[in-house]
Order: sequence, then C-alpha cells, then structure tokens
Amino acid sequence: MKFVDEAVIRVEAGRGGNGCLSFRREKFIPWGGPDGGDGGDGGSVILRAEASMNTLVDFRFVKAYNARVGEPGRGANCRGKSADDLILNVPVGTTVIDEDTQEVLGDLVAADDTLKVVQGGFHGLGNTRFKSSTNRSPRQFTRGSDGEVRNLRLELKVLADVGLLGMPNAGKSTFIRAVSAAKPKVANYPFTTLVPNLGVVRVQQHRSFVVADIPGLVEGASDGAGLGIRFLKHLTRTRLLLHLVDMAPYDGVTPQESVSIIAKELSRFSPTLAGRERWLVLNKLDMLPEDEREARCQEVVDALAWTGPVYKVSALTGENTKALCNDVLQFVEEQSELLAVDADAAERERDIQDAMQAEARERIQALADQRRSARRAEGGADDYDDEDDDDHDVEVVYRP
Repeated sequence: MKFVDEAVIRVEAGRGGNGCLSFRREKFIPWGGPDGGDGGDGGSVILRAEASMNTLVDFRFVKAYNARVGEPGRGANCRGKSADDLILNVPVGTTVIDEDTQEVLGDLVAADDTLKVVQGGFHGLGNTRFKSSTNRSPRQFTRGSDGEVRNLRLELKVLADVGLLGMPNAGKSTFIRAVSAAKPKVANYPFTTLVPNLGVVRVQQHRSFVVADIPGLVEGASDGAGLGIRFLKHLTRTRLLLHLVDMAPYDGVTPQESVSIIAKELSRFSPTLAGRERWLVLNKLDMLPEDEREARCQEVVDALAWTGPVYKVSALTGENTKALCNDVLQFVEEQSELLAVDADAAERERDIQDAMQAEARERIQALADQRRSARRAEGGADDYDDEDDDDHDVEVVYRP
C-alpha cells in the first residue's frame, strides 16, 4: 500500500427533497383537502477515523464525494425518504482543513472519532403544512435546500509519543529495529528511509510507547534539499524528540556540526517544534575504540554546550538502549499523567500542538510555492503534484 499523507477532496452534501403539492382525490369525498407530504433531508458527509487505515491513498484517485439527495414528498401525506449520510473512513491522526478558508475543522485522533464536514439540505414542506382555517386549499409548498459544499485538505500525521531526528545514516532505522518489532530498511547509504516508520516499544507488560522514525535531514532541507522537510510534520504530535548523532561519520561532518545542522533546519520548519523537549543520543559507539569513547562523547557535549539529557548507545549491539527506553517511558507516562490532572497544562499542550501544525503547514506551503515559481521560471508545467513524492509504503508493527 502506498503512503500518502495529504489529499485535497471536494465533498458535497445532498439536497433536500421538495415538498409535494397535492389534494386528496377520493370517491364520495368531495372536500378532500390538501395532502402533500414533506420531502426527505439530504445526506450529510461524515469523516470517521478508522484504526486499520494508515494512508490517504484512496483520496488521491477519487477526489469528489457526493451524498445522496432526499426524496421528494408525495400525496396522501407521504413524506419522502431522507438520504443516508455518506461516511468516509480516514486514518487515525487525520487533520481536516477547509481548503478555501484554511480553517481547521477538526482532528481525528482516536479510532471511531467522527466529524461532520458538510450538512445535508433541509427538506421542503408539502402543502399540508400551509393548511389553516382561512386557507383551506393551500397551493404553497417549499423546495428542499441545497447541501453544503466544501473543499477539504486532509493531512495525516502519525500518532507517536517519541520522534527520531538525525542526519541520513545516523542509525535511526537501526535504533527502531533494535527496540521494537518494526523492520524498516537498513543499508550503508543515505536515505534508506523514505517514509515514516512506527514501532511500539514494550518496556514492560502493559507499558509501552510509540516511536516514529522519519527520513533523515540534510543541510538545506528547509529549502528542498534531500527529501525536504515535509515529513517533519509527523513529529508535531510527539512529546519527546530523540536526536540521534552518528559518532563515526563517513562524510567528514563532525557530530557537533550535524547536531547544529538539524537544529537549524528544525527551527526554520517550526520554531515551536524546535522548542520541544529534545534528548541527545550519541549513537554507533561500537565503531569507536573503547578507550576513546568517553572523551569523544564529552567533546561533542562540550562543543554544543549541551545541558539536556545525553545518552551514549549503540543501536546495532543494543548497548544502553534499554536504559534509554526506560527513561523515555517514564517521561512519557509523567507527561500523560500531568495532562490528565492539570487542565491548564492540557490547554497549553493544545495551544502548542496548534502552533506547531500551523507553522508546519505554512512552511510546507511556502516551499511548494517556491518550487512552482521555479518551474514557471524554467518554462515547466505548473500543475505538478508535489504530493506524489509521498507515494511509498508504511507499516506499524507491534512486538509480540
């Protein structure tokens, strides 16, 4: 299945059925009176979060969705049948945005969450409704109203507690393979990870957290270099960032330089996301001589003037990864408990989430506009779809 995390669709609710103009015609009853029934309501369009889905690929091929119209009323005071609502299943973690006004309509973050995006039209009234003591033969009736129409942007952001950051080949995929059952591709060349991968890390029975691995960043990613920055939006739902650093780089970029590059790209993408809790994870210790490990790691910490948590691990051999996972789980659980009991903290977290996602959309849109301008300047096609870059596979694997 292809991984698509954005789609633009058009949804239209059904029109309400017209009311009926009718008079009772029956033998031996000369004054039958009005008997026109009401029409039926038009169907609405509802989005529902489906746990078994992990991509918006279906919405890239079918982009228009129309709910059914309500049936018109009939004689003998028969009301027209109301149309069923059109229910569209989307992955858990989908944000729904009005494409024309940029209003965020809702966020479907739990399985079976629903959101009505357009309201069906109201039914028309039959002439029976207009009967009165002074109007015994009304010829008035009303037509059903039109259903709402909207252009929607669907944005999928994976749901994870922890996000992995780092340069290409920093060992992020090896790390997620070591601590979870996820099996992303691992190779000795850059950009082996093309889409986000999720892994569930079970530290103890009934105690776990979800970690997300995104494609590596390079210098200039915020301007489109490498795979760009669009996948960074998947980190806006996380509570903690683990910044993996290659302690034995092959390209001559020092560990401290790679940290600075990532921090710069993160700040350009979203200042709010750059301000989230971030831990430094010095990886690939197995490639350093044992007698040099401590000195080399301390050199990086001193050069960065890093004051936050620092972990020295080897994802390949599993060295110190268990201690890191225990600390991550404790941090995630403490944050969850705080948000559950402190309403002010929960409100601040919602504000931070909204700010990160707004900054992410703004930066991604600016980069897309920049690319379109460059193509126009070169005389290229202006209708190129940047979203095609996301057509890859993604899976969530749970450790038994």
